[in-house]
Amino acid sequence: MAEGEFALVRQHLEIALSKSAAWVGEHDLYAMLADAAAQQRDEAALRQYAPLAEEAAARYDHKLYQAVAHRAWGVAHRLAGAHAEAEARLSQALQLFRGLGTRWQIGRTLFELGKLARARGDSAGARAHFLRALTAFQELWAAPDAARARAALEAG
Repeated sequence: MAEGEFALVRQHLEIALSKSAAWVGEHDLYAMLADAAAQQRDEAALRQYAPLAEEAAARYDHKLYQAVAHRAWGVAHRLAGAHAEAEARLSQALQLFRGLGTRWQIGRTLFELGKLARARGDSAGARAHFLRALTAFQELWAAPDAARARAALEAG
């Protein structure tokens, strides 16, 4: 998603928060906002929406959204240099996604673990996570995500 697209997504989702609709709840919107912020590496938006997504997901015991919130927090912690906290959150997300069998989400979380390993200077760990993410994306024919994983592997 291009930077300008995130601004539009965020704008539309924030407008939706102010309106009531039977087909969508705040928990849906907060999860989408936190996830979009994680994809864009927007630390300010992550700090705003990850706690709201986490609280709403917990209120409804919504495992998928709980995992999304954990991954968003993991990205936020990595961006802040809090690597232990990032690893704990990303590991929680991965465990929940695996329990749900959500293969694309598993691949995305493995990719984030690769980014974390790279930030820690662990090139072997980063490579292992990126390879696992690439395999997951290729199995799903998720070409854009596979291309990102391939590029991360080529970057070393």
